[in-house]
Amino acid sequence: MSVLIFAETERGKFKKDALELASYGRSISDEIKSKLVAICINSNNPEELSKYGVDKIICVNNNDLENFNSKNFSDCISNVFLKEKSQFLILSSSSNSRYIGGILSIYTKAAYVSNVFSKPTKYKPLQLRRNSFTNKAYETVEVISDKVIISLCRNSYGIIENKVKSEVVSETFKIANNDILVSSTEKLSDKVSIADADIVVSGGRGLKGPENWHIIENLADVLGAATACSKPVSDSGWRPHSEHVGQTGKPVASNLYIAIGISGAIQHLAGINSSKIKVVINTDPDAPFFKSADYGIVGDAFEVVPELIEKLKKFKSLNN
Repeated sequence: MSVLIFAETERGKFKKDALELASYGRSISDEIKSKLVAICINSNNPEELSKYGVDKIICVNNNDLENFNSKNFSDCISNVFLKEKSQFLILSSSSNSRYIGGILSIYTKAAYVSNVFSKPTKYKPLQLRRNSFTNKAYETVEVISDKVIISLCRNSYGIIENKVKSEVVSETFKIANNDILVSSTEKLSDKVSIADADIVVSGGRGLKGPENWHIIENLADVLGAATACSKPVSDSGWRPHSEHVGQTGKPVASNLYIAIGISGAIQHLAGINSSKIKVVINTDPDAPFFKSADYGIVGDAFEVVPELIEKLKKFKSLNN
């Protein structure tokens, strides 16, 4: 029996989530005294996972898997899961992994537990803690299946280096029926992605128009952060839908989330509740976001943010 992780890549490089999964998987494999195996697809440097405790790294190389395809990815991962006789399959909370989690559960006949945020509290029977009610509460789930798929919440465990000597295996996965065609994908190469960002700076309708978005971008540049927006902003065409965060957009679990000019609709708050520290800047002291925020500034973003940027630049220059 083994513990298997699916280590996602982006342009051949491991995502931050992949390193967190390796750290989390290592802790579980140590406790149940089993081997930790990773499957990665089209990785430029699969050996990197050896720094985080992975005993065996299976690198699948296939040009047909360059773009995400739920059927082909599920076929590939389930094939490795069954071949390695794995007890656990650990996925990230990315949109791709969430998409294939249920499919993999059917293919492997394994239980599927999403939104897990800690190591199992018990192994016999297996008990897992997961977020529920849009991260407003948590529940303990008991799993009776002998195989389980775990979807780990982002930034819930951390990245821990634990270098081991890994066995690296290169495989070419044959696709039986490539009946789903990906015609194109949009990729941003010059920005920090929302999924991997420790800090996210997000703007809402309080910015008054797309011509003022440089305020968000300037603050993000100083902090090394990703930029995001509320649903009304993306719906109005000010920003691309890829930057929309919230319950109906991309979920955010950053260490710091800064909301500027966002009132805090329940759908938006549901999507960012997993962020550890939330800061809001808004002219309306009664904005719902203030009730959920750790820190809040009642003020005009056009006055507050430029001053904040200058203070941060000065602070950084003093510490360089």
